[in-house]
Amino acid sequence: MLRPRPEIPAKGQESVWDYPRPPRIERVSAPVTIRLGGQLILETRDVVRVLETSHPPVYYLPIADFATGALADADGTSFCEFKGTARYLDVCGGGEVRPASAWNYPHPSRGYELLRDRVAVYAQRMDECTVDGEVVTPQTGGFYGGWITSAVVGPFKGAPGSSGW
Repeated sequence: MLRPRPEIPAKGQESVWDYPRPPRIERVSAPVTIRLGGQLILETRDVVRVLETSHPPVYYLPIADFATGALADADGTSFCEFKGTARYLDVCGGGEVRPASAWNYPHPSRGYELLRDRVAVYAQRMDECTVDGEVVTPQTGGFYGGWITSAVVGPFKGAPGSSGW
């Protein structure tokens, strides 16, 4: 499939087609929350996001800011040509367990060291994830973990037919 036509961002919005490759990493000051099983398992303002062409931002959150017992080691790893080898984590809250619903880079590649003690979470597997009070829309598909807010426009990789982008 050919590269799609990027949507035109309105004032205050970003186009994911303006994000770089290799991805850029940046701190943001917006508060982030995650709820699972009716329980608030994360509330933080210590937020880093990774921005990559055609993807909504992936938010990386401090492991230390998750509720006690909210993260547990899971089976599986994956490799990113930019960030390195990721490990997976189960996410637990309110008596519920979502297997392999988060990941982190214990030994990130050079340039991505800020991700070392942070976790990204698949929003579609949680009850609710928010950025600056706005409930996020999960990136389509089961592999990518971007969070879509009103601040970004696409189209976004992950939708059917987008594997060739």
